Order: sequence, then C-alpha cells, then structure tokens
Amino acid sequence: MTMCVELADSGVRGPQGTGTPQIAGIGTAVAGEPYSQEEVLEAFGIEDAKVRSVFLNSAIQRRYLTVPPPGEDGVRVPETQGELLDKHKALAVDMGARAVDACLKDTGAALADVRHLCCVTSTGFLTPGLSALLIREMGIAPSCSRVDIVGMGCNAGLNALGVTAAWSAAHPGELAVMLCAEACSAAYAFDSTMRTAVVNSLFGDGAAAVAIVSGGQPEDGRTDDPPEPAAARPRLLSFAGHVITDAVEAMRYDWDGAQGKFSFFLDPGIPYVVGAHAELVVDRLLSGAGLRRSDISHWLVHSGGKKVIDAIRVNLGLTRHEVRHTTGVLRDYGNLSSGSFLFSYQRLVREGVTRPGDYGVLMTMGPGSTIETALVRW
Repeated sequence: MTMCVELADSGVRGPQGTGTPQIAGIGTAVAGEPYSQEEVLEAFGIEDAKVRSVFLNSAIQRRYLTVPPPGEDGVRVPETQGELLDKHKALAVDMGARAVDACLKDTGAALADVRHLCCVTSTGFLTPGLSALLIREMGIAPSCSRVDIVGMGCNAGLNALGVTAAWSAAHPGELAVMLCAEACSAAYAFDSTMRTAVVNSLFGDGAAAVAIVSGGQPEDGRTDDPPEPAAARPRLLSFAGHVITDAVEAMRYDWDGAQGKFSFFLDPGIPYVVGAHAELVVDRLLSGAGLRRSDISHWLVHSGGKKVIDAIRVNLGLTRHEVRHTTGVLRDYGNLSSGSFLFSYQRLVREGVTRPGDYGVLMTMGPGSTIETALVRW
C-alpha cells in the first residue's frame, strides 16, 4: 500500500480514501491539593511586597500543587534536585495514568485498543521514558509503539499532536494516544528573586490525554478495531509553527549553581515577543486552507499567563469571549505547561457549542521562543 503522510505546514493525510486523523476522546487529571495564591505565599513564608504583587495580580485563583511538608518553623522544607526528580516521576506516572484512563473512557475504548503512545513532559527527566513506565504501570501491550518528547516546554503538546497525527494517518483504524504530563511542582526553585517569583506564581500540576484515530481498516485485517470517533469530534487538518530565533534564550530551564538545581527562567518581554509573531504563524496556517481569521469559530490558546493571553488576543483581534476557556483554565489551574490547551479543549467539548463545519485553531507557545498552531474542523 502506498502511504501519503504530509505534516507541518500542509495537511495531514493518510492512505488514499482513509480520511484524516480525528480527535476521538479527551481526559484530564491533576495532582496534589488546590492552593490559592494567598495560600502559596503563606506556605512558603513569602513577605516581599514585589513578589506578593506578582502572585496576587496573576489572574489565577487556584492551582493544584504538590508542595513539600513544613519544617519546624512552619515554612516548607526546600527539596533537593534528586527529591524533585523523584516527585516528577511519581506525579507524572500517577497523573498520566489517570488522564489516559479518562481519555479512553471518553473514547469508548479499552487499554487493549491502544497501539501507539506519545508522552510529553518538560518538568523532569526520565530514563526509561514516561511511555515505558506507563506501559508497565497500566498494563498496555508491551508491543505498543511509543515515543517520548522531552524538554520542549509549553508548546510541546502541539508538536506531539502533529507526530501522533502522522502516526495515525499511516495506521488507519488504529488507536493512538497522546499524553502531556507536567508535574510543575517538581520544577520549582524557591528564593527571594524576581526570576523565581514569576515562575512560582504561574504553574500548576496537570496531565491531559487525547485519543487520535484515522478512518479505514488496519493493514493486518484485524476485526477488533477500536470504536470510530464520534462525528462531533474535530479532524486535524494542518499544522504550522515558527521559532523566534532572536528570542531563543527568553524561556529556558537551566542549571542554577547557587541552588544546586534546575531553575526555569521567563523573560519579562515574552508576551510582547510572542504577540508580535502570532499573526505570522496563524495567517500562514489559515492561508494554506484558503481561510481568514473571521472564518474561525473556536480559538484554544495556551494559558501561558495573563499578559501572554492579552498579547495574543490583541494581536489577533480576538474578543475576550473567544479566549474564555484559555482564561478560565488559567484562573482555575494556572499554567499547566504543555497540556494547558487540552484542558481548554475539554471545556469547549463540554460546553457543547461546536457545530459540524466549524473551524478551530489550537495554539501553544514555549521555549525557542516557539509558536505552534493547528487547524481543526468539526
């Protein structure tokens, strides 16, 4: 059989007549306990007025975090890098398994149906990767195709979705699952600097999984195929991305020798850099399909932070209503890194406002600095 798989800035197509990859189900999970911004400040004994202002003006009401226990003075005990890595492994496996279970339930499929597993995480390093750990933990078939995407940051969910869509297009009728599991509590470094204050005020723990299926029959002729996705679920039409090379150091996760651990850095100018390049990527994505921004009914943007969301909204000419799920996820969960846009997608699904023929744009931003987009149609 001749395969035809095109990705990146063009459409995603499978073998002739099999259709395009389609999102068949969604599942999410969180870890730890919900904390308000005031409770986080109290837990870590943060009294600096400038740092407190960053927390309290973040447009975040609560986040799910797994924080260390308090010491004798009531302040949380600092964690070593080794302890943070152990926490990342435990949380990523736990949240990941629950998100995959929820996704399969939403899809109407079973663990035995999973033929491909793509796992994304940027909040810790694992070898063997998260995919292998989940295959063992959940009892997924050891023969399951798998890939791990590590270290790409908040934009990585769409990078992984493109990879998973390409696998699905090449394996019609097979069920693929893409998982983003980010234990952001395992990437925190607490000190009195504004560098860490911005990061610590923003991120939360969460995992999200989507199931992807392309139409048609698998090549080996099996008859126990997973259920076809519901007609109300969107097809993945095309992807487009852009690396802002002049801002490659603006978002980074590197070693902090003073603390003896990795520490995340966010340049204050990120919202303006990302916002200034948003039109370039989105217009390239849409022009390939002969569309304009006014043709898009649904916008699902990464919950990168209040200023980032505002910059994207203003530069693309979007209304507050059009980014309601993006701001809602930020309010209720904080920045969930690579899986944030999938939490927004789940809210859109539950809202029940999509109609056949509607177009949607998915958009993520992250280190590189990078903007990733995808075009979908219901």
